[in-house]
Amino acid sequence: MPPLWIAFLVLVALIFILWLGLQIQPKPFAMPELPQGESQTVPLPEGLPAPVERYFRTVYSDQIPVINTVVISGHGRMRPFGVWLPARFVFTHNAGQNYRHYIETTFFGLPFLKVNEGYVDGKSFFESPMGTYYDDPNSNQGANLALWAEGAWFPALWLTHPKARWQAVDDTTAILYVPFEDTEETFVVRFNPHTSQFEMMEAMRFQSPNDKNKVLWITSEVRAENKPSVAYATWMDAGKPWAEFLVDEMRFNLDVSEYIRARGQ
Repeated sequence: MPPLWIAFLVLVALIFILWLGLQIQPKPFAMPELPQGESQTVPLPEGLPAPVERYFRTVYSDQIPVINTVVISGHGRMRPFGVWLPARFVFTHNAGQNYRHYIETTFFGLPFLKVNEGYVDGKSFFESPMGTYYDDPNSNQGANLALWAEGAWFPALWLTHPKARWQAVDDTTAILYVPFEDTEETFVVRFNPHTSQFEMMEAMRFQSPNDKNKVLWITSEVRAENKPSVAYATWMDAGKPWAEFLVDEMRFNLDVSEYIRARGQ
């Protein structure tokens, strides 16, 4: 067999192996063993914008759970280099105050890129093979937006936090104001006119530490019948999502006081 054909077959084999390794989803992380706190509810507040009230009545009826902490284990895909990589994650929230992410992208189900990032005590951190930085002002702004956007998985936060507030826009849209340092940030939140469910939220966010201008950042959720909902994160200038997240397990009101300050799973 001519050497050129051998090289071609080796290349095809390598491409197939690479493709196959990126098709295998990793096993989700097991939930950490943490003490369980008490649960309580509060009545649905009066005076909410119409689409917001319909949404919360659909999700919770007229009693809203008080969610102090959340631990989320899930899987999905990310494309930090333009190629979709399988991923698994654990997201930990002290709701409306702090959060920590641990993410692994995988090849044949085995981790090869690990990311620790979060926002604790008003300071962001990002630790990965692509770079490391702490308490960067642009990153703090973006991390605070992530803190609130991920409330889409536990939206009671948007009603029970004393500094979150809503403003009416129209029958399918509302503005959510959330605290950031000594001021506020805003999200445009859109709801499905037929199901009343949350569809997407939009905010202006710094994309990297050195950026001078913010970029429109969109988080969205797609629900299909008999399938888990998929959450997406998209930078408007990219035009398509850079991450997809599916929740495998979620637990509320655990004692995360030490766990949220750790690293890794």
